[in-house]
Amino acid sequence: MSYKIPMGPYHPALEEPYKLDLICEGETVSDAKLHIGFNFRGIEHLAESRNYIQVIALMERVCGICSNIHTLTLCQAMEKLTGLTPPPRAQYIRVVIAELERLHSHVLWAGIAAKLMGFKTMFMTCFELREKVMDILQAISGNRVNYSMNRIGGVNRDIEDPLAVLAMVEALEREMVRTVIPIFTTSTTAISRCAGIGVLTREKAVSCGAVGPVARASGLPQDLRRAAPYAAYAEMEFDVPVQQGGDVKARLLVRALEIMESCKILRQALTKMPPGELNAGESKVVFSTGTATSRVEAPRGEVMYSVSWKESSRNPSRVHVRTPTFANMPAIRYMVIGARLADTPLIQASIDPCYSCTDR
Repeated sequence: MSYKIPMGPYHPALEEPYKLDLICEGETVSDAKLHIGFNFRGIEHLAESRNYIQVIALMERVCGICSNIHTLTLCQAMEKLTGLTPPPRAQYIRVVIAELERLHSHVLWAGIAAKLMGFKTMFMTCFELREKVMDILQAISGNRVNYSMNRIGGVNRDIEDPLAVLAMVEALEREMVRTVIPIFTTSTTAISRCAGIGVLTREKAVSCGAVGPVARASGLPQDLRRAAPYAAYAEMEFDVPVQQGGDVKARLLVRALEIMESCKILRQALTKMPPGELNAGESKVVFSTGTATSRVEAPRGEVMYSVSWKESSRNPSRVHVRTPTFANMPAIRYMVIGARLADTPLIQASIDPCYSCTDR
């Protein structure tokens, strides 16, 4: 006999308000249905009543973990409509902040995953590493969450002490190699809770349109930093980690390996950063009529912005956002089918969901 278990919209295992209706046969999940829409904030509509400076501040608050990525994607779209090009130093600074944010996001997720496994010692280790990244972001921008770094035509602040950033990167890299990766890959607790759990096959990943680490953990080597480089990524040498397993362990490993690649990118960007201006200056920003799009590889996957403007208007006529969670969340249904009920909290967390930014 089958029965339905509602998980959410407010549940200890869920980071944000959404709901999974799990159809179970005994302790095994036979089907699932996802419900969202519990946190609608109307941000896209609010953007239509903001000027180009205010809309940057507004879109930075779409997501608390990826705040910089949203302003970067927005500014790149608006730069296409204004014809402004950021100077080389600004492009390098954009790479540095984006990769620091990727480190922050991945280490945070590793801690949450450890907590859901019941591995609280590893949770505390990951959150200690996260603090080091947030301290550097605060030293650069003055803030630990919304950095206000991006503007049309460049960035607002310089990186005045690159050696301090390099020291943090090297310390984080050592800890990943010495502690985090070995424990997650050899610990009985981690392996028993992750290996073979929540499998998403390559074929299902393609049919669901999965992006980011979720897609790469299912064998799809897609990364916009490599496929469609932006900022200064074309000048960086790095690998795109790919796993074939498609399970929770593969998604964990992809993120862990991406942390190592982010450290490699940061070392290159900080040592090769050219001198020069930070932005295109205080010249008048003039928008042309039209629509521009921009895509960026956020920690969770592809973020896409579509910005429409009318030449005589102070405000955008439309700002549309597609977040990576929107692309990845249909895959949860296929991940939980056949899984044990007790494993579903970790499986849904393995896509690193951000339903609040998806609802907006």
